[in-house]
Amino acid sequence: MTHQPRLNSLQDRHASLDRQLSEEGNRPAPDASTLVRLKRAKLRLKEEMEKLRANR
Repeated sequence: MTHQPRLNSLQDRHASLDRQLSEEGNRPAPDASTLVRLKRAKLRLKEEMEKLRANR
């Protein structure tokens, strides 16, 4: 069974979170709790992508 569609979806979400992190970080007064939430979500996605790649 291929995990490629799921992996593609996770990569898209990961890239979206990366953009959101960048936008928040570039604000004059970035919200620390938002940055932490986005970073944690991005890390969870990365870990899930790594698991899928390992199970090929």
